[in-house]
Amino acid sequence: MKIRIYYEDTDLGGIVYHSKYLNFCERARSELFFKKGLSPVFGDYHFVVKKVEADFISPAKFGDVIVVKTGILESKKASFVLKQVIFKEGEEKEIFSMKVLIVCMKGEKVSKIPDYFLDTLKS
Repeated sequence: MKIRIYYEDTDLGGIVYHSKYLNFCERARSELFFKKGLSPVFGDYHFVVKKVEADFISPAKFGDVIVVKTGILESKKASFVLKQVIFKEGEEKEIFSMKVLIVCMKGEKVSKIPDYFLDTLKS
């Protein structure tokens, strides 16, 4: 998924705020569903982030176009681990990467991931 860096994403020096990388990755996860005309919320089912391991490698700046790539590292009954990597458009060097543990919830309880979600994530 491509994202342009706007002024609102940066500090006074034009460097992207560290927390914005998490927002960009969240947006990319939702887009996996939206691109297929689906929603990341299904009935009472939704996802929550349980753990994040982030590596800030090199800064993105105002005006840059970044690309967020998402892949599944591990899948269990009620959770999965994704690796999300951000590159500047046209470059192969990672500027940010993270592993994120996502847990499926039904209402307020941890739940087995429905096939609806699994089919979307695996494709």
